[in-house]
Formats: sequence, C-alpha cells, structure tokens
Amino acid sequence: MLIHKPSRNIALSFIYFFLSTVITWWFIYCGTALYHFDEQKMLLSCCIAGGKWALQIVAALVFLGDKKWLFIRRIAFTCFIGSCILLPYCFAPIRNMIPGNPFLVSLIAAVAAMLILYYRSVGSTAISIKWYFGWVCCLAVAISLQLTVVFHVL
Repeated sequence: MLIHKPSRNIALSFIYFFLSTVITWWFIYCGTALYHFDEQKMLLSCCIAGGKWALQIVAALVFLGDKKWLFIRRIAFTCFIGSCILLPYCFAPIRNMIPGNPFLVSLIAAVAAMLILYYRSVGSTAISIKWYFGWVCCLAVAISLQLTVVFHVL
C-alpha cells in the first residue's frame, strides 16, 4: 500500500498537479476569446481553479497525519483526470464537433468526473465523508467566483 511510501506519493502528487496546471492553462489559453483576450482574467481563472486544490492540500497536510500524502496523491490524480477531460477543447477539429458551447460542455464533463473521482479518493483513503463535502463547497465557491469575477455572468 502506498501509504508507507510518502516519497512516491509526493512525487506523483507533484507530477499530477504540474501536468494538470499545464493542461488547464492550455485549456484557458484556447478559450482566450471567452476571456475577451484579457490575460489578467485568464490568470485569475487559473488561480481560482488551482486555489480549490491548494486549499485541500493544505487541509490534508494539517489534518490527515499518516494518510496525508496518500490522499493528496489521489486527489492530484483526480485533478489530472479532470484536466485531461478538458483536452478535446484544445484541438479545433474536435472542439468543432462538440455540440453546444464546447467550453462549457468540457467544463461540465470535467467537473462531473472529478466529483466521482474525489468521492472515490475519500472512500479509498478511509477518511471522513466531510472531506468530500468540503471539496464540493470549495468547488461551488470556485464556480461562483469564475461566474462573477472572471466572466461577469452573475
């Protein structure tokens, strides 16, 4: 079990979160027009997306004891998969095949997958379901910030 190999969990966590950040930035960059070509909004959007993960990492480091790096690795993988689901939007031929608003469709698909995977991360790490609900709250705040501060929809 990887709980006894914190160095492996730390390394994988770093790799997953790094790749997620790169992919998410690419996704945001491909949607530049949606941000009205405003790099500040794009950076803010990426920071909001990363902020919910950073909060979970800090909480895990503070509260989870021996399970912290196992849990962080699992949520890092969740983040990575969510980012990978955004990839089709980054390729114009594929993006053009996505019905409706491809940016929104990609985001909804990524969030849906991450909701399931985060829940499984909590269960497989054998920690309180409160961690899942805490992340859902962080996600709701992040979405609200994106809609109000970045996109001015609400």
